[in-house]
Amino acid sequence: MNIKDVREQFPILHQQVNGHDLVYLDSAATSQKPRVVIDAMNEYYRSYNSNVHRGVHTLGTRATDAYEGAREKVRAFIRASSVQEIIFTRGTTTALNTVAISYARANLKEGDEIVITHMEHHANIIPWQQAAKKQLAPH
Repeated sequence: MNIKDVREQFPILHQQVNGHDLVYLDSAATSQKPRVVIDAMNEYYRSYNSNVHRGVHTLGTRATDAYEGAREKVRAFIRASSVQEIIFTRGTTTALNTVAISYARANLKEGDEIVITHMEHHANIIPWQQAAKKQLAPH
């Protein structure tokens, strides 16, 4: 893998800061997009922009088909058993909340312990504290 070729795919990295190529290392907060994603999003806003699973009109159907097609591609890529195992969230914080709450509901019971490290980001501490409180597991 050639890092120059990878960087070339990200338009935002085609700038300099203080005389150096821009480096961005906060992708859990906001990930930068390669040109192919920017182009796909532009196409979506030009041709599909509608809520998914919310209507039978043309745009709603197109958006739903595109969304479900993306879920299928992810499913195949990670070799998941079903598209039902694939969810999309707005970001890492929402994803962590979803995992903590759904795992706690299905698995935690009074007396169980949740163990995380002191190195965790705040976004991965609060969901587990809330899950423990709801399920009466110490934290």
